Amino acid sequence: MSPSRLLPINPRVLGAPRGYSNGILAPSDGRLLFIAGQIAWDGNQEIVTDDFRGQFAQALTNVVTVVREAGGRAADVAQLTIFVVDRKEYLASLEELGESYRLVMGRHFPAMALVEVSALLDPKAKVEIQGVAVIGPKIQALGESSGEISVAEFRKSLPKAAG
Repeated sequence: MSPSRLLPINPRVLGAPRGYSNGILAPSDGRLLFIAGQIAWDGNQEIVTDDFRGQFAQALTNVVTVVREAGGRAADVAQLTIFVVDRKEYLASLEELGESYRLVMGRHFPAMALVEVSALLDPKAKVEIQGVAVIGPKIQALGESSGEISVAEFRKSLPKAAG
């Protein structure tokens, strides 16, 4: 997977995050894509499984499907909010969910939040995932010449801090 154009922000004073980033800095030339909450529906808008892991994988795949339709890729996802109806079921499934997550997202970890809710749109849904992606030109590692901007150019494009 090519490098993400999004810059993870993880202050040392907050400790090392596991499976997410504390913040994501997007380039100024990116287009924002707001992804509606996705549940484990298939093309017929039917829940594909009763299994929590399967629902998580399908909902996350649906999020990335929206991103790809807009011309992006999984690495363009800057933020995810995961809504679950049972936090204990989520926590009990972390290892399996991590495997499913990496199959869909690779080792890209956007800013994330988990929220427990009493119910979701479909009564059979156990998880819903919404997100924000930043879609635009890609950056390359320094030294590569592809016509795309470098990490150094990306950093130069950021607004200067008020001094």
